[in-house]
Parts: sequence; structure tokens; C-alpha cells
Amino acid sequence: MEYYLDFVLAIVLTSLSYLIGSLLLKNRLSVFHAFIIGTSVVSLGAITEALKAPMWLIILVPFPVGMILLFVFLRESVKTWLKTYLLTLAIYSILHVIMSFFFNFHSLIPAWKLS
Repeated sequence: MEYYLDFVLAIVLTSLSYLIGSLLLKNRLSVFHAFIIGTSVVSLGAITEALKAPMWLIILVPFPVGMILLFVFLRESVKTWLKTYLLTLAIYSILHVIMSFFFNFHSLIPAWKLS
């Protein structure tokens, strides 16, 4: 049961990072689109992990999916998309540091354990 709670929490935090990144740059990605991206990215990472892939592949595989979905949902220029994606990654990393260090939660970036 704990795995499923971690899975849902990872989806929520990933979705939140996409939503906040978009809102800070005034791109207005919808909550539904952010949730689709978060669910897709986390699910693909979980599937890659279930297939016993190496850690670097578990981290690498979801990136293109998040990038493509963000580009499709934003409907903005490549420059705006890139700024939004980079801000999203920064927010995602900050969330990981907080969750890993204070709450011992490593599902966002499994290979980067800070606690």
C-alpha cells in the first residue's frame, strides 16, 4: 500500500512542478494538462523501474515524454517552451530536495537520495 501512496504523491508533486512552472511564466497550463504530464512521466518511470532497468534509464526515460507533452499542451514557441521546461525542472529539483531531505521520500529522483 505504501508504494501506491508514494506513486500518487510523486504524480501530485510532478504535476505541481509543471503547473507552477507554467504559472510563473504566465503560460497558463491547465491543472488537467499538468496532471496528464505528471501521470505520464511518473507512470513511465515506474514501468521502467518494474522492468528492472538500470537507475540511469529509470531517470532518463520519462524526460522526452514530459518535454513533448509540455510542448503540445502549451502551444507556444520553442523558446517559451524551453524556458517553461527549465523552470519546471528547477522547481522539480527543489521539491525533490525538500521531500528527500525532510521526509525521506525518494520517488521523484530515485538515484539522488539526500537523507
